[in-house]
Amino acid sequence: MRGGSGWLALFLALVLGVLVLAVALAAAIGDYGIGLGTVFAAVTNGLGLTHVDIPPIEQSVVWDLRLSRALVAALAGAGLAICGAILQALLRNALAEPFVLGVSAGASTGAVAVIVLGIGAGGLSLSMGAFAGAFAAFALVALLSNGATSGPNHTILAGVAASQLFNALTSYIVTTSGNAQQARDVMFWLLGSFGGVRWPDFQLLLVVVALGLAICLLMARSLDAFTFGDEDAAALGVPVGRIRLILFAVTAMMTATIVSMVGAIGFVGLVVPHAARYVVGPMHMRLLPACAAVGAVFLVLADIASRTVAAQQTVPIGVVTALVGVPFFTLILYRSRPKG
Repeated sequence: MRGGSGWLALFLALVLGVLVLAVALAAAIGDYGIGLGTVFAAVTNGLGLTHVDIPPIEQSVVWDLRLSRALVAALAGAGLAICGAILQALLRNALAEPFVLGVSAGASTGAVAVIVLGIGAGGLSLSMGAFAGAFAAFALVALLSNGATSGPNHTILAGVAASQLFNALTSYIVTTSGNAQQARDVMFWLLGSFGGVRWPDFQLLLVVVALGLAICLLMARSLDAFTFGDEDAAALGVPVGRIRLILFAVTAMMTATIVSMVGAIGFVGLVVPHAARYVVGPMHMRLLPACAAVGAVFLVLADIASRTVAAQQTVPIGVVTALVGVPFFTLILYRSRPKG
C-alpha cells in the first residue's frame, strides 16, 4: 500500500482538478472554438448562478452539446475503470476487463438487436437489451472457463471466444436486417461515440455509476479477500457465491448502460486499474475511488483526442483507447508469461 488516507485524499483532489480542466477543455474545443472564460460563463448561466450576456449560440453549444458530452465521457470512463478493477479481483487475472471478456460485445449485440430488429418494442428498452446481452456474455465465459486447469489466462481465452461470437452475431444482424445507412451508423456506434449523448443520458449514467460504486465499496473487504482465492476468501467468512453473483450483476449493469449509450469502448477497464493500483495500492477501498477518478480523466482526454487528431472529422473513441490499450495489454501479457 502506498501512503495513507492523506495521500489518497491529495491524489483524488489532484485528479479531480485535472478532470475539471479536461471537461472545460472538452467544452471549449471543436469546430467552433470557444474561450475558457465563455465556457465558465455558459456553465454558471446554465446552473442559474449567473446571467452573463454571451452569444446564444455559444451558450447552446457549451451547455446543450459539449458539456453533457464531456460529463457522460467522464462517467463512462469511471464506470468502465471500476468494472475492470472488479473483474480483475474476482477472476484474479491482470488482463480481465469488460471488453476483453466479451461483456461489451454481448451488450452491443443486445443493443443492436433492439435497434435494428425492434425486439421488445414497447417492452424492452435499449439498456435492457444491452444488459441481457452483457449477462449472456458473462454466462458464456463462465461456461467455457468452468473447471479450467490450464492457467489464469484460460478465462481470457474464453472471453476472446465470446467476443468473436457476439461480434459475429452483431455483424450478421446489421448486414441482414439493416439498410446501408443504418449499418454505417451502427458500426460507428459499436466503435464508440459520444456524439448523440445529452443531459438525460448523463442523469441515468450518474445514478448507475454512483450506485455501482457504492455497492462495490460496501464489498471492498470481500474484494480484497478474493485476491487470495475463493478458498481463502471462504475461510475468512466471505459468502463467495453470493458476493460473486452480486458483483458480476453490478458489472453487467454498468457495462450494459454505458454500451447502450456510447457503444463498445475497449481497454479503459484494463489500463486504468493498473495505473491506479500503482499509485494507491491494491486495497479496494482506496483503489475503486482512484479508478473512478483516473478513468474519468482518461476518457475525457481520449474524447478530446478523437475530435482533434483528424481535421474536420471525429475518430471513433474506441480507436483512440485501443491505440493506448493494445500496447499496454501486450506489456501485461508479456510480464505475466511463465518464467523459465
